[in-house]
Amino acid sequence: MTALVVDTSVLVKWLNKDGEEDVELADKLLEKCGTGECGVFVPEMAKYECGNALLKGKSLDYEAGRLSLKLLYSLPLIFVSESEELAIETFRIARLTGMSYYDASFVALAKKYNAVLVTQNIKHQKKLDGVTVLSLKEFGTKIYRPFVP
Repeated sequence: MTALVVDTSVLVKWLNKDGEEDVELADKLLEKCGTGECGVFVPEMAKYECGNALLKGKSLDYEAGRLSLKLLYSLPLIFVSESEELAIETFRIARLTGMSYYDASFVALAKKYNAVLVTQNIKHQKKLDGVTVLSLKEFGTKIYRPFVP
């Protein structure tokens, strides 16, 4: 099994496809996760980012938002709460690279689980030694590290 971290730019594509690019690629990734080929780790705070993206970015009405959030909680994702150790590593990465703490949290999680980080916004996720960051377009063209629980 391959260990992956997906960021909010990918999660939102799974929740509401309206106006999104590379939906087919995101769906293929989700399909791989659903078959057990991938273990997908996501920081717990991504739930809040998704909720905000649906509310503010997508301007969904209540019913569409409710259905999208129900979908989020049904996806084959492993939500990871921030520990002291993970928070300190996230801060270190953010400080070192200049990226936001939010973006760095995905990188820190990928580092922790020796996972590949998949994103639509490659410019937000700066590369760090020891962490593979791929765009959705690059996904599937690289050989991934095996998942180790």
